[in-house]
Amino acid sequence: MQASELYKVPSPVQAFHLDWMKERNLSLTIKRDDLIHDAVSGNKWRKLKFNILQVKHLGKTGILTFGGAYSNHLLATAHACYSFGLESMAIVRGDELNEKSNDILRQCSKWGMQFRFVSREEYHLKDDFEYKNELKDEFRSHYIIPEGGKSYLGIIGCQEIVSELQNEFDEIWVAQGTCTTSIGLALSCNINQTIQAVPILKGFDVSMEISDIMKFAGFDPESVGQVLSRLNIHAEYHFGGYGKTTEELLNFILKMKEEHDLGLDPIYTGKAFFALQDYYKNSDIENRKIVFLHTGGLIAGSYLK
Repeated sequence: MQASELYKVPSPVQAFHLDWMKERNLSLTIKRDDLIHDAVSGNKWRKLKFNILQVKHLGKTGILTFGGAYSNHLLATAHACYSFGLESMAIVRGDELNEKSNDILRQCSKWGMQFRFVSREEYHLKDDFEYKNELKDEFRSHYIIPEGGKSYLGIIGCQEIVSELQNEFDEIWVAQGTCTTSIGLALSCNINQTIQAVPILKGFDVSMEISDIMKFAGFDPESVGQVLSRLNIHAEYHFGGYGKTTEELLNFILKMKEEHDLGLDPIYTGKAFFALQDYYKNSDIENRKIVFLHTGGLIAGSYLK
């Protein structure tokens, strides 16, 4: 099966109008990566695409990856592997869980994903060199993808987003989890463009994480410096940390849906879109072409019945 038969890429770009932005000549468009696919939407397909090609190239039979009990990355990996005739295996955080613990794990199981539920202590070893080598020895026919698709090939996949925008922007706003998407965007931008990243983790050292990821992926120090110089971090919009929310945020998400028919999730995109509006409402910046990258996160109910 060809990827083009499954995934709608390039994703559409839609104009988004707010009266107060128009008055200051701020144009806002939304890159709708959430429309790429219901189960493999947003940056999930971007980070999986070249990894799947690598699996095929190496003659592996499947993918092994990592995630929590409610991981969209696991759902996306399970569906992509199912669609391309590959096996899927997940190391899941929480040894009290099983494949029927929630709707996401149940759906992953329906698509053939196998699980190994481990303690939180063991899960913390997911990036440990020796631990991963042990998994490679045990699962020789599987290609290992880090949690959330955090990898060199994931970064390369995210670089394609900028080429689809045809360079007609001053900045891109994006929710930041593993930093993979932010790195790909920053590598593809020109010197006059910036990435406005909104970390959804509290107390997250973005610079250190990006440096570590890029060095591990084989990028040189110059590339690391290039990425960091093009990133503006808005660290104050985590709303308490990963998975945390507030009434203010939930009301904002509801308003965007009711008034603009824009679906946002409370973990990633809701926080990032709130940050974008709050930032500009509290500034006097004018004359900017702004892109908001909608990275998905809303799981279609049809897959979780």
